[in-house]
Order: sequence, then structure tokens, then C-alpha cells
Amino acid sequence: MRKKIIITLCAILGVSAIAVVVALTQPSLLDNILDPSSNKVSEPDELLQQYFSYIADGQYEDMYEMLTEQDREYIRAEDFITKNKSIYGGIEAKNIKVTITQVRDDAESDATRKIVDYSLRMDTLAGEISYTNQAVFTQNENKEYRMQWTTHTIFPNLNPDDRVRVKTLSATRGCIYDRNGEMLAGPGTASAIGLVPGKMRKEETALPDSAETNPPVEPESTGESDNADTKDTDTPESTPTVIYNAEDIAKVAELLEMTPESVIKKLNASYVKDDTFVQLRIVSKDAKELKEEILTVKGIMISDTTVRYYSLGEKASHLVGYIQGINAEELEVLREQGYHMNSILGKAGLERIYENELRAVDGYEIIIVDSKGSAKVSLAKKDKTDGKDIKLTIDAQIQSQLYDLFSTDKSCSVAMNPKTGEVLALVSTPTYDANDFVLGMPSSKWTALNEDENKPMYNRFKAAQCPGSTMKAITAAIGLNTGVIAPTDDFGHSGKRWQKDGSWGGYSITTLTEYNEPANIENALVYSDNIFFGKAALKIGGDTFAAELKRVGFEEKIPFEYALYSSIVSSTEDFSSEIQLADSGFGQGQILTNPIHLAAIYASFLNGGDILRPQLISGSQPEVWIDNAFTPETASIMRNSLIQVVERGTAKEARVPGVTLAAKTGTAEIKLSQDDETGTELGWFVEFTADENAPTPLLVATMVEDVKNRGGSHYVVPKVKTLFE
Repeated sequence: MRKKIIITLCAILGVSAIAVVVALTQPSLLDNILDPSSNKVSEPDELLQQYFSYIADGQYEDMYEMLTEQDREYIRAEDFITKNKSIYGGIEAKNIKVTITQVRDDAESDATRKIVDYSLRMDTLAGEISYTNQAVFTQNENKEYRMQWTTHTIFPNLNPDDRVRVKTLSATRGCIYDRNGEMLAGPGTASAIGLVPGKMRKEETALPDSAETNPPVEPESTGESDNADTKDTDTPESTPTVIYNAEDIAKVAELLEMTPESVIKKLNASYVKDDTFVQLRIVSKDAKELKEEILTVKGIMISDTTVRYYSLGEKASHLVGYIQGINAEELEVLREQGYHMNSILGKAGLERIYENELRAVDGYEIIIVDSKGSAKVSLAKKDKTDGKDIKLTIDAQIQSQLYDLFSTDKSCSVAMNPKTGEVLALVSTPTYDANDFVLGMPSSKWTALNEDENKPMYNRFKAAQCPGSTMKAITAAIGLNTGVIAPTDDFGHSGKRWQKDGSWGGYSITTLTEYNEPANIENALVYSDNIFFGKAALKIGGDTFAAELKRVGFEEKIPFEYALYSSIVSSTEDFSSEIQLADSGFGQGQILTNPIHLAAIYASFLNGGDILRPQLISGSQPEVWIDNAFTPETASIMRNSLIQVVERGTAKEARVPGVTLAAKTGTAEIKLSQDDETGTELGWFVEFTADENAPTPLLVATMVEDVKNRGGSHYVVPKVKTLFE
């Protein structure tokens, strides 16, 4: 929304001290003027430098003391201080530099008057202002020079009835689009609910002078900013003389989830007049019941307002993120980058990651207007800079579909084009609605989000989790790639329980299915044989296995626009025992994988063994992250083996007629010991289009928490299958 700041000559503006650099500062000069016992008489040029140097520390009182006695009789100190403070503060003047060009006698007067010609330049929020001017100094009875002051001292074109206006040239934040041009974040319309004091019911009893009309209670944070197009800074602090109807205030506060004190405080703000729209909350346009009920209160007004809008709402909130007003700590860090107290800032997700690109930088124009409001002269202008739009590789339809499939679960999903590395969806559930942060979230809702045991604020696709049997494909690929295991190697059958030897004590690896076929890589994947992959990890060896995992991206920062937790080998980056090594081979132990990394590894089986960099920004060419992570032969064997997992193995229910698919199921046990009966389970499923010539290949990797007694990974399989049908 376009905003203007009007600074009048008699304005009252609370601003912080302005940083100023002057050509010369002499703090003792004013003392010399005011101290008759001093032998030093300051010259007019020195005094002028001193006068402007006082602006640096907001020493407007000292500036006033430098004026002639006649001026101080004509201009009250309060008016002078307010006038200068509001103008210099309102334009954010800094780095003021004064250059004296000439000091001369006034030809029309005696030698007691001196004219100082000078040039002045300053930086402002609208850019540089520079001008030439002159100041007149006269000697008093003590032969001390004092400055004659007029409004022209501030700006040469500024007359007593003029005003200085800072006009905001509002810039537009960049939009975020999906791959097909659907807007995921951009301008939208919401409803601003507020009160018009002059239309409200009031109590008949006037407030006594001693009544507290502005309770010391901070208003609840709503995230919105004032909607007024202009702010008149010459409105003095006022004391209300009436009390608003208590029942109306209570009802409004309850409906808007505010406190009565915060409503009253907004109504008692210094700028509020009878016809002012006092905005209280911004709500969704769809909040029909709330709007109908609150309109029964006299004085309520509802108007449309433009807000940042997230079209997919909770379906993409963890991905897209949200914006809010800048806070004091952020402003302290970002002030030098042009942020100000009314700036908005990306606080999460892509809104935060791409803040520099999306950011809208407002422009400003400082103008002098006459008493009728007509512009006289533009002192400085800084053009606005609109934010840049961002187009993602995300497909809004797939994003929505994955969310709908798992909205009631604690889960994460990544969809990817396995041939390009383009990420088509990133979903974490449960979640929140980013629109709530923009509209203004009541404290009760914020508390509920943070106290929810399902952790809706937790972004699960950023995390690394125990991969369960999805790890077996990686172990098999490493075994093949290093030549330690051949495709036809038969490890033999060991029943459903196996341990290497007695040194393992009471610990054994268990598996669910016995099968009569050879215990080779393909069949071990088909039947998800834990024992085979425990043996495989031991045969590869701890040092080699750890090194190969690191070579395919474990313990490494994942090159992705979104900051992700890395996949890890273990808490110590290697294996502390044979048991840990064997467990890691089938996805237990301490090994953890990030779902985006896992998806990228599986995609390599379609790309001749190269792991592509996962990409989120549309328009980029496919880029190899890890060249030749696996040999083409290894990649081909893995692809064909994972096709068999769908055709005759644990993922048979994922088959889609006429479509060649490859997949791996995985159930990760999260428990304290092998005998722990209270632990939970994570259900994993990775599926991808195995036809290398498919026009629109798809890979989906999903993890769902707490699938114990819900079918394990088989709770996930039929849901993911729907995306391939």
C-alpha cells in the first residue's frame, strides 16, 4: 500500500538521533557564546558549522540557544525544536556537510551584521539533497554573534506555511510461481476489520482527568501495519474524554482474540480522530461467520486490503514459508541494507532463502508543499525497486496431491524428475497455514501450534531420518561398484535369525521372509532380506563402506537451494563395531538419510550412475552433483533389480498396468534395544518411473512416522502409487 509521511513545520515527531558528519565540530563554541568570561569570540562561519553539527546528537535545544534574542522572543523553544526535529528526523538526514564559500559584511547594515554564504549537502532516505544558502549573524551587546533564523535556514524554498512531505513510492514484492506459472505467493485480498471511533457507542460519563486512558498493556501482535495512506505527524498527544461502551469493546476483543486493553490502546493512539479507521485485525475474505457477527457491533468497519497471499495455504507452507514485519533485532542487523521499521521480511522457507531477490525496496520523494498541499519543489527522489519473481520447478498439482495423501500423518515427501533432478514437490505434514502469519496470528493459535505434540512447525523434509530398508539399494550398489559383491553371488540362507559368531552375544539380525531362491542381490532386494545386507556390509568392510557412503554424498552438505540436514554414516562418521556396521547395511544402526538426498541417489540408477544436483529453480540445465557415483553397469543392475521389487517383491501392490516402475519399501525400527516392544516405526517408500524413455518420469520418496501396527511401509505404498496411475 502506498504510504506518505507528512511533516509539518509544527510537527511533533518522535525520532531517534540522526547520524551526521560535518566538516567541522567544536563542542566548546556554544560555551564561549554563553560564557561572557570567555576571551574567545567565535566567528560566524565557525558558528554555522557548529549549528549544523548539533543535529548529529539531536541537540535542538542548543541550536535554539544560538539564535538572536529577537528570534527567541518570536519563536518558542518548543516550536523550534519540534519543527527541526520533525523535518530532519522525518527525512532521515545524515552525513551533513557544510562548506563555507564566503563571509561578508552586510552592505545594507553596519559591521555588526555578517552574511555567511555556504553550500550544504546531506544524505536522506530519498537520496542526496544539496543547495546553496546564506545565513545572517548579528552581534549582541556583548559583541557575540547570534544567527537570525527563518524557515529558509532549513531549506531555501521553505516558507513558514509550507510543509515538508516524505512520499513513499511503494514497491511490490516479487511473486513465487510453480513450473506452470501458478502463483504460490503473491498479492491477494483480505478483510481489514477495525473501528471508527465517531460511530461507536460511548458511555455518558466523562473520564476524570486522572483516569488512565491508555492502559500499560501492549497490543497483541497481529503482524499487520497501519492502512493509512498518510500519517500526519503534527497531531499532538490527546487525552480521550469519553469511555467506549464496555460491552462492545469486550465483544470485539473476544471475536478478534485480542484483549480489551489492546483494543482500547489502539483507539487511544495519538493519530486517532473520530473518522479514523482504527485497524484491529486482518482476516481471510472467507471468514464470513466472524464478519457477520462482528458487524453487529456499532462502529465496526470492514474493508478490503492487499496482503501477501499463499494460494496453496498449508499444502506448501513449509516449502514457501511466510513474511512478517521486521523486528527490532533484525532491524539492528539489516538497517544498513535499507530496511526500516515498517519493512517486511521473509521469515521462513523460500521467502527467507530468496529474500534478497524477492525483496521490494520502496522509493521516496521529499517535496515541499504549500499550505494548500500543492507541490512546490522536489528536494530529492529515490526510485522504487520492485522485487524479482521466482519460478520454481515445483508442480502445484503434485504438491497438492502429496499433501492430501498424507495430511493426517507425520510425514515428508519429495517428488522429483529423476532425469533432470528437478524437484516437483516438497511436503511436510502436519503443517501450518502461512496465511495465518501474514493476516496476524492470535497468541492462542501460536501457542497451540508450538504445543502440538505432532510438531506442525517442524519441517520433516529438511531432516535426516533412519532409512530402514531403503538403505539396502545403496548397500547393494556400493557392493557392486567396489567389486566386493557380484550380481550372482549367493550368500546362502540363514533362516530368519543370524549372527556372525558368538562374539555378538545375544544379538542377532532378524528378517521377515524366508525364500528358496538364491540369496543374491536381486532376490535380497525383492524379499528385503536384512540378513543378506548385514552380511554384505561386513563383506564390504567398515572403512570401505564408510568411504563409499561419503563418496555418494553422506556427511556432505547437500547442494540444494533449501538448507538440509546432511545424511550421516554414524555419530562418529564411521562404525564402532561389527554389529553397527551390519545393522547399517540394512538401514538401521546410526545411519540417517535426508529424503531429498535419498531420492537423488535412487535417480542415479536411471542416469548411468551419476547423481544429479536436486534443483528447485526453474530454467536451470541438469547438473551433475557426483559424477560416476556408480558405474553404468551398477546403475543398470540396480534399476532392473528394483523393477523386480515391484513385479514380484515387497512392492507388488505398487504395480500400475502398462507402466514400468521400480521401487523399494522400508520400515525403520526406532527402539532402544532389539527386545524393545514399545518402539515406533518409520514407513519409507521410494518409487520411480523405470522406463528411461518415458516423457515425464517421476520419482517419489515418502517417509511416514508411527506406522507400527498400521502396516509399516505398506501403509505408504498404495498412497504413493496413486501418483503413478
